[in-house]
Amino acid sequence: MKLFIDTADVQEIRDAASLGLLDGVTTNPTLVARVGRPMREVLTEICEIVSGPVSGEVLATTYDEMLVEARELASIAPNIVVKIPLIADGLRAVKTLTQEGIKTNVTLCFSPIQAMLAAKAGATYISPFVGRLDDVGHEGMELVDQILEIYGNYEVDTQVLVASVRSPNHVLTAMRMGADVATIPFNVIGQLIKHPLTDVGLARFIEDGRKIKQEA
Repeated sequence: MKLFIDTADVQEIRDAASLGLLDGVTTNPTLVARVGRPMREVLTEICEIVSGPVSGEVLATTYDEMLVEARELASIAPNIVVKIPLIADGLRAVKTLTQEGIKTNVTLCFSPIQAMLAAKAGATYISPFVGRLDDVGHEGMELVDQILEIYGNYEVDTQVLVASVRSPNHVLTAMRMGADVATIPFNVIGQLIKHPLTDVGLARFIEDGRKIKQEA
């Protein structure tokens, strides 16, 4: 499974990339607003750091305006993927952009039927928001399971990108289900690496190593 980082913080992206595990980046208007920089400037810098897919989102909600914004975003770099909201005009825009060779990430997916519609429109990625479903009392990862089952039934090419990830358990479940991608906040990446038994074992090895030096 590919691991993306979900952030617009360039330093977080550099740090994640230095670990050698970063396959791509997703951003959204909320994340870009947090860093207080223009979206194009942020995406340009990210694309200089990361060679994998970098998702940037349109702000428009009408077909014509989404196409204008999407083409502008796609002009930033060859690895830009345009995020489009899962609304009727968004699906129309995805179909047109796909025909133009522009990759798309259909965002704010909360049902398996929405996911199938996005695939039929030609979406490169579909982003089910599992954490937000958990927040309202639903099992977010169940949606991922349903999408994978349906896509498998019809040999759909659209990749399932698990989004709104809140914990390592989301990532583990996504891996076990066979999702294509999980996009993860920087703090959760740190949680994936750490395990208390690793820390205990390392401390013991270091202590034993000091004894060896003393004996020599």
